[in-house]
Amino acid sequence: MIEWQGKRYWIVGASEGLGAALCHKMSRAGVELILSARSEDPLNELAGELPGKSRVVTLDVGDAESVTKAAEAVGDIDGVVFLAGVYWPMKATEWNAEQANLMADVNFTGAMRVMGAIVPKFVEKDQGHIVLTGSLSGFRGLPGAIGYSASKAGVMALAESMYCDLRKTGVSVQVVNPGFVKTRLTDKNDFAMPFIMEPDEGAREIFEHMNTDSFKRSFPTVFSWVFRLSQFMPDWLYYRVFA
Repeated sequence: MIEWQGKRYWIVGASEGLGAALCHKMSRAGVELILSARSEDPLNELAGELPGKSRVVTLDVGDAESVTKAAEAVGDIDGVVFLAGVYWPMKATEWNAEQANLMADVNFTGAMRVMGAIVPKFVEKDQGHIVLTGSLSGFRGLPGAIGYSASKAGVMALAESMYCDLRKTGVSVQVVNPGFVKTRLTDKNDFAMPFIMEPDEGAREIFEHMNTDSFKRSFPTVFSWVFRLSQFMPDWLYYRVFA
């Protein structure tokens, strides 16, 4: 169990949903939080609700200069949690280039930008805690998930590579792969979402994982088995079942 009291964590994508719910849990545990997202007003509102110390640093993960300036403003931290993401359901037959590119640029390249600003500092001091947010949709390509599925697969591969390189150092790397969480993003879906969770439930899963030494957690557990097992399906069976 990690001693959270007095730790400083940067939460990227904190303004609502899963990010805001996780902030509440971490703040109650005694963590000082730096809250980041593009919009300042929701962050200020969240900061006013948290029981512990926090401050707001706005940033756009799609802009390299914005990320660099934010990282400088954040200063020395013990850990970073990357939860920023955008989503639109999209089929290849209904391709929206602007939305698809934005999902790639925020969800994956945004994570790369933030890691590029933080990882070298953690490596230099041989200390730090990194948590990235993948998705059950990242295990294999899914129908109607152009942009999102690929971007989350990229985040998951990024986490795996970082874990390979850093697992014997003082820098710990973890990845969480949620299923459906009820937010404004999943409100865009017009299909049934099995095992959909409230943000507080998802945040509890993430924070419990952050208290362990294990690398990966995919949840809800039973639902995640479907996606994890799909990796072992031959193509003919996978596309018959999922497509």
